[in-house]
Amino acid sequence: MPISTLLAPSSAGSRFKTILWVSLGLTVLFVFITSELLLITDYPMYHAYRLQVIADRHLLIPHTLAGIFALLIGPINFSSRIRQRHIQLHRILGRIYVISVFVGSFTGIALAAGRPGLPGTSMQAAAWMVCTTAAFITARNRQITQHRQWMARSYAVTFTFVSSRVLNLWPRYWSHLGDVLSAVGVIAFTLASLLVVDLGLNWRELTTRRD
Repeated sequence: MPISTLLAPSSAGSRFKTILWVSLGLTVLFVFITSELLLITDYPMYHAYRLQVIADRHLLIPHTLAGIFALLIGPINFSSRIRQRHIQLHRILGRIYVISVFVGSFTGIALAAGRPGLPGTSMQAAAWMVCTTAAFITARNRQITQHRQWMARSYAVTFTFVSSRVLNLWPRYWSHLGDVLSAVGVIAFTLASLLVVDLGLNWRELTTRRD
């Protein structure tokens, strides 16, 4: 069999990973510029939200830090090169990721307590914890393929904290969607993210017919 044939799948997979992570990175940059920087500068559309952030800072700070840790650890631990060469680092970062998910989940629920968005936040947090717990258990049981699949689902939920803010600059989304529909939007983003990941995980089976 020609070497080029053997290398093609790996090369294609590498290109796909590069495009995926670059796209996610650009999304993070876009959300940071359009949401967080405008929040700091007291952009009028964010004024009420800015006051709420200040009032909730005792919960929001650990929630934000946990989310940032989870967001940054994901790409590192998905790297096959780092995992193969530094397995101990992979495991340490994995434990930090799990802790970050649970801290982020519980503080997120606490932030939403008593507000209309609680159902959406609770569902998102539950999906986050379930996927991460499943990833942790499969890793402990050395079910590596299943572990990677559950980690992909977990990180998909992690990234909804970014993807759900992409539409923040759209005034109709921000001003007229309402609390109930906003909660529904969080649930929709979470379910859509999990669906996209599962389609990706099963893409070969969906597009290849067995003889």
